[in-house]
Amino acid sequence: MLKDEDRIFTNLYGMHDRSLKGAQARGHWDGTAGILAKGRDWIIDNMKASGLRGRGGAGFPTGLKWSFMPKESDGRPAYLVVNADESEPGTCKDREIMRHDPHTLIEGCLIASFAMNAHACYIYIRGEYIREREALQAAIDEAYEAGLVGKNACKSGWDFDIYLHHGAGAYICGEETALLESLEGKKGMPRMKPPFPAGAGLYGCPTTVNNVESIAVVPTILRRGADWFAGFGRPNNAGTKLFAISGHVNNPCVVEEAMSISFEELIEKHCGGIRGGWDNLLAVIPGGSSVPCVRGENMKDAIMDFDALREVGSSLGTAAVIVMDKQTDIIKAIWRLSKFYKHESCGQCTPCREGTGWMMRVMDRLVKGEAEVEEIDMLFDVTKQVEGHTICALGDAAAWPIQGLIRNFRDVIEDRIKAQKTGRVSAVAAE
Repeated sequence: MLKDEDRIFTNLYGMHDRSLKGAQARGHWDGTAGILAKGRDWIIDNMKASGLRGRGGAGFPTGLKWSFMPKESDGRPAYLVVNADESEPGTCKDREIMRHDPHTLIEGCLIASFAMNAHACYIYIRGEYIREREALQAAIDEAYEAGLVGKNACKSGWDFDIYLHHGAGAYICGEETALLESLEGKKGMPRMKPPFPAGAGLYGCPTTVNNVESIAVVPTILRRGADWFAGFGRPNNAGTKLFAISGHVNNPCVVEEAMSISFEELIEKHCGGIRGGWDNLLAVIPGGSSVPCVRGENMKDAIMDFDALREVGSSLGTAAVIVMDKQTDIIKAIWRLSKFYKHESCGQCTPCREGTGWMMRVMDRLVKGEAEVEEIDMLFDVTKQVEGHTICALGDAAAWPIQGLIRNFRDVIEDRIKAQKTGRVSAVAAE
């Protein structure tokens, strides 16, 4: 159980003052110039030592990512881009940071940009986040007025500008290179890699794209020490993490907890247990809609970190835990996700453009039980033809929920097809 004094986000629920004065009273913007004075190498070495892995889903080590940026400028400017395009269904952690604790993010942007030799940072915020944008812009304005950012930021001798850019609600723009294309004013379509953004990113310049949570935890890690942060969680899965638990729990919530907490403890302690008790648990999607679901009985003892969830055939992703009880029509739930990915595919790669629609149409029939049993294997085969054959991970994201459904709930699909064939329509899910 994470102690209150170890929480990085001190105003997650908006109970306190979110203004600069309130943030400073809770210990933010404390000695920022001193952190910058220790130099780039010190910051990057400490980020590596802390064991922080990207909080946007992929879990790539943050310090290592920063170290890919060129040490010396070749004349091109460098940029930090913060991915605040939080569009993964089930994920709602970054909005709480931007809405209630925005100064953690702004201070993190300054320190991270300095470490990567960037004088400018762009925050790309999701189109639907209107109030969050207002709160964040107000906080940026406060930081400028107080001299914490802008010319000679925090009196450190470092000039730093921060820009808030509003997206238009496209899920694909959460993919880092599509986000850069959109920032440049083009259609949000992923780029081929290489070159990676650290070599040629925004406007062809060295760029690092990080998730909101990854950046917002930086100042606290550097103030309290890499060892403190690395002390939470199992090796290679360090730190605290925001978990967004939704679905069939008694109290859905967003909560900051230590990594490697068990699923059972997370649900019992913060969500008041499963609706209808643990025997009523059907399935859990542990990391946002693009990771495979896990059967309830395999999830109860699961540990919530990157490595342990891979062992149960899923992933931590963004730690958006979607809980489904036995009243859920699991086939319909996964159909709804496949509809979402079909709608959000940018259409650049053929396997994804054609495959997402194809998978959704087969899922349509599976929901009604109007398919043949052989089509289950055919559908699985198609997911394998989409997965890994696209420029970005949206193809994988569309394939994995369906693979999880077929692996874990094949019996449910088969029962529905048989029920439809024998005319026992009452056993079939209501339309």
